[in-house]
Amino acid sequence: QVQLVESGGGLVQAGGSLRLSCAASGRTLSGYAMGWFRQAPGKEREVVAAISWSGGNTYYGNSVKGRFTISRDNNKKTVDLQMDNLKTEDTAVYYCAARLASPDVVTTTPGPYNYWGQGTQVTVSS
Repeated sequence: QVQLVESGGGLVQAGGSLRLSCAASGRTLSGYAMGWFRQAPGKEREVVAAISWSGGNTYYGNSVKGRFTISRDNNKKTVDLQMDNLKTEDTAVYYCAARLASPDVVTTTPGPYNYWGQGTQVTVSS
């Protein structure tokens, strides 16, 4: 069992930065592929970034490539999302998710993930 708690959301002006963190409790993150997803009002949940449990493979959604960076520290049981050059369209609730997977597997759709955090609001103002 994995419990996930996101933090770091807030209000920021366009062009600014935020760093989201996902902390896991209950057990190590080793063995778990991780993902960050977001959902804006009236829209479907979409992948922002994902990382294999080895850390060797990553994936970024097209809209965030070159602006966001996902990283993980299995010893600290954290997965971070550094968000730079934020745009108003990045406004959404951001969720952290985990699933058991092979070392180099990256999962980019929400369905296979077994564990989810409660979400953290990111609001980007113009």
